[in-house]
Amino acid sequence: MSHTHEHNHEHSQSSKGLSHIHSHRNLIGFDEHGIPTVTLKASDHGGESSLEDFTKDYMNAVQEYRKTFPSKQNVIENTPDPAVRDMLLRMEQLGIDTTFDRFDAQKPQCNYGLSGTCCKNCNMGPCRITSKAPKGVCGADADLIVARNLLRSAAAGAAQHGMHAREVMLALKKAAEGELDVPILGEQKIRATAEAFGIKQKNRQLKNVAKDLADALLEDLSRTVPAEYKTISACALPERQKVWEKLDILPISVYHEVFEAYHKTSCGTDGDWKSVMQQFLRVGLAFTFSGVVGASIATDSLFGVGDRVTSKVNIGALEKGYVNIAVHGHLPLLVSEIVKAGKREDLIELAKSKGAKGIRFYGICCSGLSAMYRDSGVIPLSNAVSAELVIGTGALDLWVADVQDVFPAIMDVANCFKTTVVTTSESARLPGAERFEYDHHHSNLNETKKLAEKIVRRAIESFENRKGMQVYIPPYEVEAEVGFSVEYIHKRFGSMKPLADAIKEGKILGIVNMVGCNNPKVLYEKCIVDVADELIKNNVLIITNGCASFPLMKLGYCAVSGKEKAGDLLREFLEPDLPPVWHVGECIDNTRSSGIFAGIANELGKDMYELPYAFCSPEWGNEKGIDAALGFRLNGLNSYHCVEAPIHGSKNVIEFLKYGTKELLGSTMNVDTNPVNLAKKIVADMKEKRKQLGWD
Repeated sequence: MSHTHEHNHEHSQSSKGLSHIHSHRNLIGFDEHGIPTVTLKASDHGGESSLEDFTKDYMNAVQEYRKTFPSKQNVIENTPDPAVRDMLLRMEQLGIDTTFDRFDAQKPQCNYGLSGTCCKNCNMGPCRITSKAPKGVCGADADLIVARNLLRSAAAGAAQHGMHAREVMLALKKAAEGELDVPILGEQKIRATAEAFGIKQKNRQLKNVAKDLADALLEDLSRTVPAEYKTISACALPERQKVWEKLDILPISVYHEVFEAYHKTSCGTDGDWKSVMQQFLRVGLAFTFSGVVGASIATDSLFGVGDRVTSKVNIGALEKGYVNIAVHGHLPLLVSEIVKAGKREDLIELAKSKGAKGIRFYGICCSGLSAMYRDSGVIPLSNAVSAELVIGTGALDLWVADVQDVFPAIMDVANCFKTTVVTTSESARLPGAERFEYDHHHSNLNETKKLAEKIVRRAIESFENRKGMQVYIPPYEVEAEVGFSVEYIHKRFGSMKPLADAIKEGKILGIVNMVGCNNPKVLYEKCIVDVADELIKNNVLIITNGCASFPLMKLGYCAVSGKEKAGDLLREFLEPDLPPVWHVGECIDNTRSSGIFAGIANELGKDMYELPYAFCSPEWGNEKGIDAALGFRLNGLNSYHCVEAPIHGSKNVIEFLKYGTKELLGSTMNVDTNPVNLAKKIVADMKEKRKQLGWD
């Protein structure tokens, strides 16, 4: 990475880190969609806009951005899934609020919150930055406040995925030690990963290798004494490890970096926005390699990788007359045992004795996505934002709420339909829900099968108590192909070479990993569908996981017939039995996407950042979304979004987050509220990459 003389002057003070990032003089502007943009001036001298002008401009920009937020009526008229439209109208008739009603009620959203210039980290505030008050009580300016807020959001995301990771790592460890009575199904994954980690395997039982692997993953999660971050050493690209070491952003552990993030951003600690953003990058690495990669390794090791299967999708797949159980959240252990219990003949007969036809399972958010291709018969219905609409059918007898992305509002709807809600974690309780939980110390982890049976029995009781409840199920149901992975691709093609050849030859223009949450700041699920339409007609293959994958499943993009939407070259590659969107699983299965990217790069003898790849989360909405995009950007891949981050009160943080990382990491953050224009930008950037490779 080259540096100017000006950069080298600062490097004399520190050979590592982000000290060479100087404060560019920027002018804020607005594109045709009202989104703030930054223009870098050629020098630090002359023509600089005043703070008063800048404050006025960014507030105007935020107000214009706010005008792009849709109303509930806009959603009803434009959401692409007719089942969502039907259920929104039904909920309105019943007088039940949804996410979209509450979003409308919050309007107009606070300008200071949207711009990131509100600070409440101490009790001398809250402070907000204006032209009249350009600094908070402690002296923090807009750059520092925006950077601190962004870092705290990233730390929260790392804690969320980190807790998910801890659960599955602990489960793998306890299963290996014999304290958890579940089989270890992922021998191939354990063996291959153990080799990368340098764990001895010769003449050792699988359970002992699995225990050592779980211990290594847990150590990276919680290390306090600085040492090698084994997951990064084993799994990250060597080229990237050199970049991160040079920037001094290699983490100690997730726990430490989250701890340090809150320490740095507390009152009177770190006053340098550049230092705060350096910690932001460290948190992103910790999130990626423990919260995502580590969690994925542990999950696939314990439960197996699974395989490609065909699944029914959407609300129309619900059936009356069964004991209907929904699993919602992120943790696979108890969910897998609940599904197993629900297939037991004695419990099925109990359900039939109460008048049911049998027991059926449905998936909401990532619990459903993790189970759908591992446990037959778990039907994915909805992402987190529209979970209330699923309960609003009146067809669910019991709702299993584990952790994350379970909105408190589901309780209001569940009470209207006498749907029993049970929580399964001490970390994630809901007022009024029944508790069938692992305790804080996981001392009852060995009671997993008992908990699962109790939950299924409670569902049967709920079915009996709900007889006569009015049910409405919109008649929309399709099939989707799910369970794509590195392992499936090798089984299907023999290696990554056919994919690599197709990209080089131009049958596949490039590959996009399309993921993320949903967000009422844009038209629900339409942004995802509009981006997908534009990409696949331009011969871009899409890999998907997490909440963003639901509209792609529900609307036929994950079906083999979906290839008819693709461009001629991509369609030729997909023949005879591949869809244009490959569903790889839950949100931690971003690891599978990056594994596919890396495998193709290896075949072509290229670094991953050189290839026509992209990360896209059109509707991202929660803190984990910041980290997910950052994880791919740390690997040199651009990210693309239809929703802005709350950063536009700071021209320096805007420049750093969106454009400044081009020099540091080789990647940029691109935002456009118009999804078609966003997709066109992705296609154009891919064509430029191909031109640089000599493939145009």
